[in-house]
Amino acid sequence: MSGAAPTLGAMTTWTRAQLGALGEQLAVEHLQNLGLTILARNWRCRYGELDVIAVENGSGTVVFVEVKTRTGDGFGGLAEAVPPQKVRRLRRLAGLWLAGQDRRYRGLRIDVIGVRIGRRRTPEINHLRGVA
Repeated sequence: MSGAAPTLGAMTTWTRAQLGALGEQLAVEHLQNLGLTILARNWRCRYGELDVIAVENGSGTVVFVEVKTRTGDGFGGLAEAVPPQKVRRLRRLAGLWLAGQDRRYRGLRIDVIGVRIGRRRTPEINHLRGVA
């Protein structure tokens, strides 16, 4: 699913960290617009980081979201950005996060949201559901 994000002002030179933070914020807003509740952002443990953890209010499914922010397609598309090894790591991290929770969820899903911030003023959001 593709969607449009808010229009950005004049593009300046962004650091990699600033670009990533902007992409994550746009991804969070996209998820909230879809009716998900954000449970955590940038959850870290010794094995890695989960960008966004959300829950679908209707289904009770917890959604672990990997956010990839790009300024172009020079590093490949969204599918290439999350290879099987990365998906395995995300599953492991999701299990660790779930083990620390008191609440139980009806299901779980791993999604990838690609945010492309290019020459256009409106970033492109591409949401892949259920990559694992």
